[in-house]
Amino acid sequence: MNRQPATNAVCNVAARLASMAASIPDNLAVIMPQGRDASGKRRYASVTFRELDQDSDRLARGLRELGVAPGVRLALLVKPSIDFISLVFALFKAGVVTILIDPGMGKKNLIACLEAAEPEGFVAISPVHAVRTLLRRKFGKARFNVTVGRRWFWGGATLDQLRGTAWSGPELAETKSDDAAAIIFTTGSTGPPKGVLYRHGNFDRQVTEIRDFYGIQPGGLDLAGFPLFGLFNCAMGVTTIIPDMDASRPASVDPANIVEAIRDCQATQAFASPAVWNRVGPYCVQRGIRLPSLRRVLSAGAPVLPHVLEAMKSVISPDGEMHTPYGATESLPVASSAASEVLGETAEKMRQGAGVCVGRKFPGIEWKVVRVVDGPIAEIADVEEAPAGGIGELIVRGDVVTREYATRQEWNSLSKIRDGNAIWHRIGDVGYLDQLGRFWYCGRAAHRVRTANGPLYTEQCEAIFNNHPDVLRSALVGIGEPGAQQPVIIVEPRPGKAPQDERAKQAFIEELRTLGQSNPLSAEIDRFLFHPSFPVDIRHNAKIFRENLAEWAAAKTE
Repeated sequence: MNRQPATNAVCNVAARLASMAASIPDNLAVIMPQGRDASGKRRYASVTFRELDQDSDRLARGLRELGVAPGVRLALLVKPSIDFISLVFALFKAGVVTILIDPGMGKKNLIACLEAAEPEGFVAISPVHAVRTLLRRKFGKARFNVTVGRRWFWGGATLDQLRGTAWSGPELAETKSDDAAAIIFTTGSTGPPKGVLYRHGNFDRQVTEIRDFYGIQPGGLDLAGFPLFGLFNCAMGVTTIIPDMDASRPASVDPANIVEAIRDCQATQAFASPAVWNRVGPYCVQRGIRLPSLRRVLSAGAPVLPHVLEAMKSVISPDGEMHTPYGATESLPVASSAASEVLGETAEKMRQGAGVCVGRKFPGIEWKVVRVVDGPIAEIADVEEAPAGGIGELIVRGDVVTREYATRQEWNSLSKIRDGNAIWHRIGDVGYLDQLGRFWYCGRAAHRVRTANGPLYTEQCEAIFNNHPDVLRSALVGIGEPGAQQPVIIVEPRPGKAPQDERAKQAFIEELRTLGQSNPLSAEIDRFLFHPSFPVDIRHNAKIFRENLAEWAAAKTE
């Protein structure tokens, strides 16, 4: 069950779309917003599974006729749409290695990641091709270029030309489980963004694990707040509803648009970042809105706080559930928890510094909690497991776990552990397993503060100070050399709650000090700073760039 993907098995995840097109050809595969009519009512465009399968066949054939051979690397930079999903499957069908990068990481990181991935072509919207042309020296290998939209002053094919004429039969490269399928970049919240090499076996197993764990059946309708989830939906026979939102900036989503799409399409499932549900949940609660068609809500990418779970659980179907799958770009899914299990006693433990309960592991995952080591661990024999219930670093293996980075390859030795022919991935998260077999996330290993009295962990300490009613969020950082660091709590006050004078500031600090001293986990923390707006990742608006805050704190306390 926990083997690595077989190297000789024929496997192409796009075959799952063809299977669904054969079994449910007239079911809608994708629905997307298409403006509004004269009365202001939202209009939608859609395609069936048969139409999507045949369109992706035509695009795959067009790529083949363009000279694109299996194994060629192409960067896909297209907005969430029917075309995007069709292109993802077309690239898989053509055997292409698809480079996928979230534009939310920022222009500088985006260009650097693309350059490092060495694409042999771009399938992209017009503005991307304009930048590619201006930076042609960075992309010297890019000779297979397809424009989605209007082609300006560069050459290459357009998407319409790629589609060619009428459908003439299926296209499917006979890739193997161990063949490269995609390069997907990490957010770079800890260390630089890295290109994770996904193989067809990884994707194929992901579909199976997600489908079976959550009991997903063909015929469901999923509001996909993360574009790539459209791949899993179509592979499972689920309709993908693309909402009207900037997927690279979920924290800025208009909750009214999400509610409208769920109601118009009668969505039965929804997947989005916690930042989305943090806006949608309160919006619905405040207006008395109910979403009875929603029976399953999924949220991943950052810790989901109890108040978000509670709000969403209260507005969906009475017998519905909110799930929070846990993992990393390099290994997803790893574990999952349900709101009905977390709310109550578990949530209270989280508020008192126990960490974030991310749940039990998926059946296809093996995991261990091991002693934290800051350098490489070459072999599994070099691993020392943490004592039962002790905090350590989580390592995982299984068919969904990727084996290597395609860029920043120096990180392979820091993140991978050999075990014969298998590979364990070091998640980089620290935490512990409880008696029920659930993993409690206590923070990133790189963010632990190493004091003379021992390590302090971000999620545990910050949860205690976040109980203050005027604290929006807090960040634990260390000043000084590891082993003798001074712990500092930096607070971002809620809007309108920042202290306006020295007297108010000292009163706020004294309240924080009292709160910290009430819990042995945070009792030694005695230094507090206020920050107007934390630097956080754009994708989830939740991953705090503590390295930046540590530098800021060090400068403030000199």
